[in-house]
Amino acid sequence: MVFLAFLSSPSPAIKWLGFVCAVWVQAVAGNNYTFSNYSDALKSLMALSQLQLNNLSVAKDVGKAFGILAGLASNKLPPSTILILGAIQGLIGYGAQWLVVSQKIAPLPYWQMCVFLCLGGNSTTWMNTAVLVTCMRNFKNNQGPISGILKGYLGLSTAIFTDASTALFSANPSAFLLTLTIIPGIICLIAAIFLREMPPTAAQEKNQSSMLNFFNVMAIIVALYLLAYDISGNHGRIVSLVFAAGLFVLLAAPLCIPLYFVFSTQTTNVDVERQENQSLLIQDNKNSAIKVEDGIEVKPQPVIGEDHTIFQASCTFEFWVLFLSFLCGVGTGMCVLNNLGQMGRALGYSDVSIFISLTSIWGFFGRIISGIASEYYIGKSATPRPLWNALSQVLVAAGFVVMAFPFPGSLHMGSSMVGMCYGVRLAVTVPIASELFGLKYFGLMYNILILNLPLGSFLFSGLLAGYLYDAQATTAIDGVGNTCIGPHCYRLVFIIMAVVSILGFGLDLLLAQRTKNLYMKIYEIKKLKKYIARNTSLK
Repeated sequence: MVFLAFLSSPSPAIKWLGFVCAVWVQAVAGNNYTFSNYSDALKSLMALSQLQLNNLSVAKDVGKAFGILAGLASNKLPPSTILILGAIQGLIGYGAQWLVVSQKIAPLPYWQMCVFLCLGGNSTTWMNTAVLVTCMRNFKNNQGPISGILKGYLGLSTAIFTDASTALFSANPSAFLLTLTIIPGIICLIAAIFLREMPPTAAQEKNQSSMLNFFNVMAIIVALYLLAYDISGNHGRIVSLVFAAGLFVLLAAPLCIPLYFVFSTQTTNVDVERQENQSLLIQDNKNSAIKVEDGIEVKPQPVIGEDHTIFQASCTFEFWVLFLSFLCGVGTGMCVLNNLGQMGRALGYSDVSIFISLTSIWGFFGRIISGIASEYYIGKSATPRPLWNALSQVLVAAGFVVMAFPFPGSLHMGSSMVGMCYGVRLAVTVPIASELFGLKYFGLMYNILILNLPLGSFLFSGLLAGYLYDAQATTAIDGVGNTCIGPHCYRLVFIIMAVVSILGFGLDLLLAQRTKNLYMKIYEIKKLKKYIARNTSLK
């Protein structure tokens, strides 16, 4: 009874416990990016060509196209239901792949494997939608940092899965798939208990920035911990087990925040209620007017900046610029993520797990840094958030050039640059969409933009990389499968993707120019809120 009463209370401890659970969900929801860890096993067991293997990865990404269903459900169903639906799909999708790779069943027909990979890919859209929509609404005055933290842990999830599996199971692809089958479902069930929509109040937002800074610090520590394990060479069994135990402790550390609120005696419920009654009501700058107790109204831009339905958003020029620039950024990134295994082996690396982890870890830094920095510079100088996407496109184009003309260490450098820029793109686009088109239909809006993942995967991984690799490859001696060795295997792929990245750079600059008035209004709103908060504290 005490536990049920605690769950039903409006305590900030529940809100922060829900955010911790959201972080855990994101830390295990990157299973869609781990295909390279077991793709070779599938290729060998099913005797696939590279084109067929790449199309399997496309099927995995096509699952994200059905995320539209999760977006539609986000305004109708509670987060708990959405999380459970995602967990069930992951259990079935990855469970079937585990049965094949572990050879507990004979390889399934190709079309059936496509269906199961699609189902596994779709599971992550339900998980991501539940946590993003809920947390963006719960912490709507800190959308940049919230997006950076959640997307940061999502970026780390590939390294978390890869390194933990390597430490515990010596990188066995069957054991790896078993963790993908079971662990996300368990985390989603835990999150379903605590994650709920609790709109922010002035009292709860008092120390919000410092709390979020703690999450940022812990995320950075996790990233550095994973990076140290990756670059320190081979490890013995004892060291690997100690590493895995330390990783679990670091992932549990954010529980300190809700525990602080549980045991804190600094603010009683009466105090909270009094503060809320006396506080000003500042609505989100992307919705209707900002209201304070003395009647001040500041109305935002009449079109861009207000709540849009999907149809209304699709009628704007800004939506399609954002959509196409997102395609340029994530489509090329998906190509690298899906083909890292073959890219590494083409350059003579027998173990490619280091590149997968590097992409994940640097993707984390891209997400966490861009979330914090983009929010800071809006408040400091009204810098349009799309400029961060533009900068990332320049860096990723350089990364593709580095990999097109390899030298010792170029794949380490290139995969890190691609990971960072892919992370920036995912973290920054989330608050951009909410700032331009509002939070009311954000779940569906987010999943419409995520359609770029399967579309980009099909164009750049399934078609471009698949065809060009097979054109350079030679048939195996036994006539089963094909292989390409040498820097020429992916050179043209990298050059084409560098050109696409420059196109994305131009689109992001255009969007920044068209939204500069909106970000000036957001800047003015932030100044007004700081002024009111300062005067309120003086009283």
